[in-house]
Amino acid sequence: MPKELSKKSRGVLDRINLNAAGIDLGARSHYVALPPDLGVPVREFGCFTKDLEEMAAWLKAHGISTVAMESTGVYWVPVFQILERRGFDVQLVSTRNLKSVAGRKTDVADCQWIQHLHECGLLRGSFRPEDAICVVRGYVRHRDSLREESTRHVLRMQKALEQMNVQLHKVVSDVTGETGMAIIDAILNGERDGQKLAALRNYRCHQSAEQIACALAGDFREELLFCLKQNVAAYRFIEQQIAACDAEVLVLLKSFQAKAELKDLPEPKNKRDNPEVRRVLFSAAGADLSLIPGLGSKNLQTIFAEVGFDLSKFPSERAFASWATLAPRNFVTGGKRKRAPQSGASRVSNAFRVAAATLAHSDTAFGAFYRRMRGRKGGPFAVAVTAHKLAKLFYRLLRYGERYVERGVDYYQERYKAQQVRAAMKTLATHGIHVGVEPISIAVP
Repeated sequence: MPKELSKKSRGVLDRINLNAAGIDLGARSHYVALPPDLGVPVREFGCFTKDLEEMAAWLKAHGISTVAMESTGVYWVPVFQILERRGFDVQLVSTRNLKSVAGRKTDVADCQWIQHLHECGLLRGSFRPEDAICVVRGYVRHRDSLREESTRHVLRMQKALEQMNVQLHKVVSDVTGETGMAIIDAILNGERDGQKLAALRNYRCHQSAEQIACALAGDFREELLFCLKQNVAAYRFIEQQIAACDAEVLVLLKSFQAKAELKDLPEPKNKRDNPEVRRVLFSAAGADLSLIPGLGSKNLQTIFAEVGFDLSKFPSERAFASWATLAPRNFVTGGKRKRAPQSGASRVSNAFRVAAATLAHSDTAFGAFYRRMRGRKGGPFAVAVTAHKLAKLFYRLLRYGERYVERGVDYYQERYKAQQVRAAMKTLATHGIHVGVEPISIAVP
């Protein structure tokens, strides 16, 4: 029989990462803890670049190979990047997994607790793509922030028009379109005649000139015109910044190694997609993921900027969907199922959810699935489960280089019908009833 462990031995965890350090990050200083057997106490470092370089050299001098730190605000970014460039295996850990012992909350105790957990292999680092993808991600996230600012200025433009009782948004679908901006510019230049303003409409505008002229009669107060002018200028300036971001992202995407030749690029499913962005993404990814229903060039840019072109760090499509917070989560306590808290890759999740929401009227298999799920449990449920399927399909196509083939609504309906028949026959078989299946024609009224 094996020898029974002593009480002291049972209380000691196995050391998996022998050369592990833990860092507690702060706004003014960082505390670093090394393994206790090195006999080195916890050391404090400043937050300037020379201090971080000194920290990296100190860790190298003591034979440290892996470092764990918590994702505190943005304080971890320069520390992570400098240590990663110096060759350390850096694990960025969620703060939920680093809850220290109650009543002993200090910076020194925190870094020692992180070091102990990491040394015992109890911490799992968050996913972070390669540095080249992080550069693209910075531009894309900045572009999204600019887009939010642009939307705010558009809302302020509409508010100023509404206060002047200029009902432009009721006669044009988009006030920032060709017709809307032409009319706003004319108003700012002093034009008040509704007929002359209506004459600026584009020929594709559905509303007549008389309807537009009637909607443009308002109370043009000077302070409201001033607010409108400034918001129009701010909107156009931000749109120029967004265009500059798009150009930089395109340049960066072209620098990635080509995995496919452009002669193999299939015909586009959406003529409005940016053809140049589509070609660049196809070359870098090795597969045309814009063929997936609902996913366009903008959505794909957001997803690729967050996950990159290599999904080998995710062992399966289920793991990828779970990381993207699209997989169902069970949270049962006291015998009752409650809503599980979701946190994680919100940008990737939102991109797939937006793609799923556009399939409500799609003549595709995914569109038929969305409508069936919506009929069962409503729109939010349909968006969630469809986004989950889209994420798993995205993983398969990108990971294994497969090509998506759209089979259409009829194929999905026939497959669903066969599934229902098999389920019914299985239910009857459990009651000892064996039946045969023979198709019959049903007259459609």
